[in-house]
Amino acid sequence: MQKVQCEILGLSSSPSTGGAYAILLKEIDGNRRLPIIIGAFEAQAIALEIEGIKPPRPLTHDLLKQITDNLGANVVEVIVDELKENTFFAKIIIEVAALSQEIDARPSDAIALAVRAQAPIYVAESVLQAAAFVPSEDAETEAVSPPEKDPTKKPITKDAKLAALQDKLREAIEGEEYERAAKIRDDIKRLTSDN
Repeated sequence: MQKVQCEILGLSSSPSTGGAYAILLKEIDGNRRLPIIIGAFEAQAIALEIEGIKPPRPLTHDLLKQITDNLGANVVEVIVDELKENTFFAKIIIEVAALSQEIDARPSDAIALAVRAQAPIYVAESVLQAAAFVPSEDAETEAVSPPEKDPTKKPITKDAKLAALQDKLREAIEGEEYERAAKIRDDIKRLTSDN
């Protein structure tokens, strides 16, 4: 099987699929993109790890990573290897005592584990040919214009905004609202990178 290494380009909600999410994979040495519809729990698990947010209690994928580590196993890679009747299939390749094992998995679970194990993500060439797309150049260069400022409002200092966002982040994590926490974390990163 010919496989292509991919990276996570992003996660987005997909209102047309009843609250499900889409993870967008991009081939590392090319322009093709592969959207895969995943559940809210798996999207949250992937987003938390990407954002570096540690939940107060381990999630299922954290537990799976701890088990593999404690058993001396190494997650070598994950492969999205099949597409049947609009359903993606994946395999987790682990190595234990120099023996390689393939474990069937849903792509969302395999990717959530790969992110935690820092393992490469591959997609079979046949799957990319069947389901990937190449974005138009217009979509890649499309920029969102900033909203116009209201001259009657007093400007809020950057420090005040940062403090308020950090308070909201702490509340979201304590309330186990991880999706909200990830969005707030993005806002904090944008605010601090504008220095």
